[in-house]
Amino acid sequence: MKTFFNERIIIETGDITQSRVDAVVNAANSSLMGGGGVDGAIHRKGGPDILRECKDIRQHRYPQGLPPGKAVITAGGLLPASYVIHTVGPVWKDGEHGEKETLVQAYVNSLNLARETGVNSIAFPAISTGVYGFPREIAAPLVFSALSKYITDNSMPREVRLVFFSEQDMKIFLAAINTGNMQ
Repeated sequence: MKTFFNERIIIETGDITQSRVDAVVNAANSSLMGGGGVDGAIHRKGGPDILRECKDIRQHRYPQGLPPGKAVITAGGLLPASYVIHTVGPVWKDGEHGEKETLVQAYVNSLNLARETGVNSIAFPAISTGVYGFPREIAAPLVFSALSKYITDNSMPREVRLVFFSEQDMKIFLAAINTGNMQ
């Protein structure tokens, strides 16, 4: 585990579905109906209440699916977290189709929704860096910069966790943000 900004940003490895925070972020697909990776794990462990709320969101707010970069919130169901914030990250093409901006929007919109809901602590997975193919080395400084700016400008959420599934992914992230210069 590594911390930054007086322990307001915490970088760790683990199972995000076990995170003891107010809200976990789901790296969802636009259907909001569950899928593989983090999305599937959150839906499986969180139970049917999450899917029921996602269906309602699709029916009433986003009938065409949640657009990349946007975020919505549901209850946490059976998860330790009270809430799940669902966001859709960009699919990496070549970096010339707004992917970087959309990734930052996914994090910032999730944080805004958390703040508006009164969430004190939030845990993020590495959005878009799995099957969506966003290069980890490119994502890391973008994400860290966006989170750093956000917590500097806002007092809530008080704690932001980045939960990596593997030690290797966490090491890639830490190397990419050049930890010596980002205290």
